[in-house]
Amino acid sequence: MAKDEQVNLLSFTGSTQVGKQVALMVQERFGRSLLELGGNNAIIAFEDADLSLVVPSALFAAVGTAGQRCTTARRLFLHESVHDEVVNRLKKAYAQIRVGNPWDSNVLYGPLHTKQAVSMFLGAVEAAKKEGGTVVYGGKVMDRPGNYVEPTIVTGLAHDAAIAHTETFAPILYVFKFKNEDEVFAWNNEVKQGLSSSIFTKDLGRIFRWLGPKGSDCGIVNVNIPTSGAEIGGAFGGEKHTGGGRESGSDAWKQYMRRSTCTINYSKDLPLAQGIKFQ
Repeated sequence: MAKDEQVNLLSFTGSTQVGKQVALMVQERFGRSLLELGGNNAIIAFEDADLSLVVPSALFAAVGTAGQRCTTARRLFLHESVHDEVVNRLKKAYAQIRVGNPWDSNVLYGPLHTKQAVSMFLGAVEAAKKEGGTVVYGGKVMDRPGNYVEPTIVTGLAHDAAIAHTETFAPILYVFKFKNEDEVFAWNNEVKQGLSSSIFTKDLGRIFRWLGPKGSDCGIVNVNIPTSGAEIGGAFGGEKHTGGGRESGSDAWKQYMRRSTCTINYSKDLPLAQGIKFQ
């Protein structure tokens, strides 16, 4: 399809690596592509955040669909004054996750999609340990049939650790401690992907800075809600290595249209550029 001249616009959802190949093949024939690729999404909780919102939001965004959503929260930045409290609450919440067959309505957490995904999960956990991280919850394969792994929380990594900048499609949440707004906004934006992001705060000034040009560089910029579970009425997609494409919302139809600039002359005169007139 990427090479087919009959396909004027190709929409692709998948990994950044494959998306690059698709984009190059489509561009070679001057076609158009709509890409929705990887995400390395972050939640930021400030000192004034409502922790009763932060904890379930982080849990849902990191563990939902066993960490296999493009909008899954993979990084959690906590202000140093609330870091320990949130981590402790998260550990207690993780211990209550109902695991099993995802077809069961009482189950919240199912398996990874392949054995390869399990291997990638284990590799990421080991890489995090080697880079100075501490697994404070999970980190292992579950002793049960299927591709089940423990939802995992890792603390102690540097914000720019290589593994934290790598999207692993698994339920691993890297937790970081920050001191101020400037540094954490920069940390949010330093990864190559730019899909979804979220802050938790009551400070209106901070909210507008987050939404503005010096705030998040992601396509989805949330306040006091998690990174996943995007509103269907809004344009969905991201910047940078996420691909730049948008689905849903008003952009759903704009992406599939051809832009034409039409000028119609209804008079008997002929207006020409640069004021040219023919006598």
